[in-house]
Amino acid sequence: MMLVEESQVPVVALPVAALREHLRLGSGFAGADLQDGLLEGHLRAAMAAIEGRIGKALIARAFRLELEDWRGVEQPLPLAPVVSVASVTLVDAAGEAVAVDAGRFRLVRDTHRPKLAGKGGALPVVPVEGRVEVVFEAGFGPDWAALPPDLAQAVLLLAAEFYERRHEVGDPVAALPGTVQALIARWRTVRVLGGGAG
Repeated sequence: MMLVEESQVPVVALPVAALREHLRLGSGFAGADLQDGLLEGHLRAAMAAIEGRIGKALIARAFRLELEDWRGVEQPLPLAPVVSVASVTLVDAAGEAVAVDAGRFRLVRDTHRPKLAGKGGALPVVPVEGRVEVVFEAGFGPDWAALPPDLAQAVLLLAAEFYERRHEVGDPVAALPGTVQALIARWRTVRVLGGGAG
């Protein structure tokens, strides 16, 4: 399995001004926005850390999932919440791609474990020594305002932590701060039965 981020979160969707305010950085002065690039980097890093912990895409964007075969009758998708499935493509061993008709699959929505399922039957057979590519959009919404408040606060707190520790050498922080862990706890996916197909 390989998951590829097809599109990046646009800068305008990031709460750079909110992080600047949270850090109580000066504003209204010439050059007050000189640190915006640094703040953007910390926001992206904080989002990536939290997305990795909770298995959710925060701001909506496109992803491509590549599989050698389906995992079962229904294929779990590695991120939530999934907004839509744009395409399913079968690729044979020679690299020839065939798009699967949208009438043959459907999205099974779920807050934590969305799935791709066959419509009126099984998912299409993946070619021998080939692969299947699923392009889908996942995220809570197109901009920062769409995030649940607890996740938005967790990102700001973690980005601020990264900013405050940016000059420290050695002894990196191994775990997320307790307040961040508390804020994201309800969004974490609980694995049952050893991560089985269910």
